[in-house]
Amino acid sequence: MEITLRKRLLTVVALLSFSFFSVSCGEGNVEIPGVDGPNVNLLEDNVVVSMVLEDVSIMAGATYKVPKYKKSFIGLNPNLEGAGSVLTFTVSLDDIFSSDVNRLDPKTLPGGRMIPGVAAGALPAVAFTVEKVKNMAFYVGPKVFGIWVPLQNFNLYGFAWTKSFKAGDKRVGNISLFGQDENGENAGFFLALSVKSAYEKRLKKLSRKY
Repeated sequence: MEITLRKRLLTVVALLSFSFFSVSCGEGNVEIPGVDGPNVNLLEDNVVVSMVLEDVSIMAGATYKVPKYKKSFIGLNPNLEGAGSVLTFTVSLDDIFSSDVNRLDPKTLPGGRMIPGVAAGALPAVAFTVEKVKNMAFYVGPKVFGIWVPLQNFNLYGFAWTKSFKAGDKRVGNISLFGQDENGENAGFFLALSVKSAYEKRLKKLSRKY
């Protein structure tokens, strides 16, 4: 009885928070608790997603290869400009458009929640863990590339919210924020980026070579 009442109260809090986020974010990108960013750039043949995880502290930085992604890697380093750590994803377009990656098993978001904005609710994915940031995941589909980043201290039960994500003035995808599930786990955010424009640029670049 107490657990049911607690969940109902937390659901009400989540709904109130939803209203707060909707109003406070306006036309800009959502402000994620404990995260400065994410920021997205397309540099040569790489999509670079960077952010500061304000609640994650490390003594030394490291670079990690992404499983199944031959040319992509993750950097986790101490933040030299303040508290927390800088998390950087450098993802090669070669990997995003690779047939090997697209043959990975489709996965939903952690905890079995459907991927917002994707009809099937799942995409080919690989999950991985680095120091102090557990259960991250990469998702890739014909038109969408996504990153799941867990949040340690976002405790709202049942919270789920999606908003368009912009790089400068251009919409490049969606960002979804999730609170804890019924097991008190799997809070995090999912950044889904459209790869259609990058794919078209890549085709033009290849056509000029031949």
